[in-house]
Amino acid sequence: MSLTALKRPGPARLFLAVLLLALPAGHLGATPGELCLQAAAVAAQRSGVPSTVMQAITLTETGRGEHGRLVPWPWSVNVGGESHWLASRDEAIDLVANVLAEGRSNVDVGCFQLNYRWHGAAFAALSDMFDPAQNADYAADFLKRLHAQTGDWTDAVGAYHSSTPENAERYLARYATVLATFDPSLPQMAIPSARANGFPLLMAGAMGLGASLVPRTAARHRLIGD
Repeated sequence: MSLTALKRPGPARLFLAVLLLALPAGHLGATPGELCLQAAAVAAQRSGVPSTVMQAITLTETGRGEHGRLVPWPWSVNVGGESHWLASRDEAIDLVANVLAEGRSNVDVGCFQLNYRWHGAAFAALSDMFDPAQNADYAADFLKRLHAQTGDWTDAVGAYHSSTPENAERYLARYATVLATFDPSLPQMAIPSARANGFPLLMAGAMGLGASLVPRTAARHRLIGD
């Protein structure tokens, strides 16, 4: 069952009660929203990307209103600009598989809304692309590379979304609203042991200097969906 009817909360209600999580990212007791936040924290520790940056991105990308707060959703799919929040991983995989069978590949998936057209080949299977840990690792490595190019995390986040300035600026406005909800006085999230990098092609020096992970001829295409 699609959860597309659920709307994101407006700025007035956009506050975040940061979850204190100690369970591994794949633990059966974790809620779907916790899976994204846990994966973001572990990927941040491994890669050196600030944890708040990772968590703010997954909330900006997939956040939906739940009991007055913004919660990320790992089974999120964006097809040609239309967002879907699916009830389960299997339903999300089925939706994307059907879209791909129709010959459409401009689909963003998972906690960090990775674009299948440009990045699907980096994963062994579509199910792996939806795995919160692998999705977050890939996003973190890309962000780290962008930070090496720009020297600034805000600029890196904008480039993560789009190499087109106006698109990046619109995205950064949403991102800044989410980031502002973090309370620095709260304890830090408990982080399980960091994983090894599963995407060696994204290590420093393995990519060109373009502002995205797409061919230069396709610079208007983004890693994640608007």
